[in-house]
Amino acid sequence: MSATLRFDNIGKVFPGVRALDGVSFDVNAGEVHGLMGENGAGKSTLLKILGGEYQPDSGCVLIDEKEVHFGSAAASIASGVAVIHQELQYVPDLTVSENLLLGALPNRLGWVNKSAAKKHVRERLAAMGVDLDPNAKLRKLSIAQRQMVEICKALLRNARVIALDEPTSSLSHRETEVLFKLVRDLKADKRALIYISHRMDEIYELCDACTIFRDGRKIASHTRLAEVPRDTLVQEMVGREISDIYNYRARPLGDVRFAVKNLQGDALSAPANFGVRRGEIVGFFGLVGAGRSELMHLVYGADKKKDGTIQLDGQPIKVRSTGEAIRHGIVLCPEDRKEEGIVAMATVAENINISCRRHYLRAGLFLDRKKEAQTADRFIQLLKIKTPSRRQRIRFLSGGNQQKAILSRWLAEPDLKVVILDEPTRGIDVGAKHEIYNVIYQLAERGCAIVMISSELPEVLGVSDRIVVMRQGRIAGELPRGQASEQSVLSLALPQAETVAQAA
Repeated sequence: MSATLRFDNIGKVFPGVRALDGVSFDVNAGEVHGLMGENGAGKSTLLKILGGEYQPDSGCVLIDEKEVHFGSAAASIASGVAVIHQELQYVPDLTVSENLLLGALPNRLGWVNKSAAKKHVRERLAAMGVDLDPNAKLRKLSIAQRQMVEICKALLRNARVIALDEPTSSLSHRETEVLFKLVRDLKADKRALIYISHRMDEIYELCDACTIFRDGRKIASHTRLAEVPRDTLVQEMVGREISDIYNYRARPLGDVRFAVKNLQGDALSAPANFGVRRGEIVGFFGLVGAGRSELMHLVYGADKKKDGTIQLDGQPIKVRSTGEAIRHGIVLCPEDRKEEGIVAMATVAENINISCRRHYLRAGLFLDRKKEAQTADRFIQLLKIKTPSRRQRIRFLSGGNQQKAILSRWLAEPDLKVVILDEPTRGIDVGAKHEIYNVIYQLAERGCAIVMISSELPEVLGVSDRIVVMRQGRIAGELPRGQASEQSVLSLALPQAETVAQAA
């Protein structure tokens, strides 16, 4: 049987980086083919070649044994290819229906037929089992809802070749189940699918075959994935054995370093109260929309609170802006690195130093460029950020390496007291996760109070000393590490009616 999609000896070089080096593998109709590898291994670059954003420097792409050349994204789409990228691509001020039909909006005498567009989108979304309001503007939606819009956009095109890059990175459990059903339906309909994920459970649940990338090269392809041990895939990805990805390290805990009392805001349905001790890692878990990020935005001064107090080392402090929070030693790594984290046109070094550079002023006027360079190089090495140099623009880095640069920005602050991490390992490979967890433990061992928000329950259970669970805009309860299990945490996170239904 001939392959629907074939990559034949694909090579791609950027200044100072060989992103792909002689990559070849096939994807058959009616097959879900997983791609795995560390951040910067070349997976997303390959999808951008398939999607017409990049052209290969060597080799070719074949569809139905015919060589194809995509000079643009439009050419790729016209050939029956749909690529769902990890970094979302949408128009925030357009509605769901306008985003889904962008480039193919129904019209009447040159005027967009909005009622026909909404009707078509509503019918298709209902058929796919996706609950989205066609009239809602993308700017008003959560990250998870925007992710579903991107996924549905590709599916509406009826493409024969579909590639998904970390599609569940922001989805709730319920939305993930909807996506999995869509993938299985597409497989049954004989589409050829590529599925990139760092979540091993997803790869084994959905994929028939798998190809492993490392440093731009294909390391291995497994046509019968179910027969391959998980440890084998991890070792092929990172080039070394990782026995325990979380590598939890117990440590003595001090007094309460950071406390939130009676905090109220528009996104919360009840006042929030919690504390974090010196050296403690408190994990915040909840379903998408539970209010975790919104609570931390209030704490950090990014959103205006209605009432409540914040205490640091037993003393009340005022946090009316993010600048005030940083001056108190409170920092936040945001969930949406593209819109709230990186400065896309700036270099890696500038992104790392953007906050701490106030400490590098000479005579209060001149930047000490040498110190900035030393700081950037130190964290590039410490977090193993894959970049040809500190002068590379950060937008050319993979999503995971951008995340490492954001984390470096706050690690470079000299007087950290409270570190809030919102989905710190979203879209990051297993090896990089292991490194980031070690950095988190090191911060805790220095006496920092750590708050970590994560939608990955195994991660919360694996790293945290204590888990706070949020549900529908309020804190539903908390559990010490020794009493926390998937069942006990989910029983707090799920609405009562859903918990009863699951028990039945």
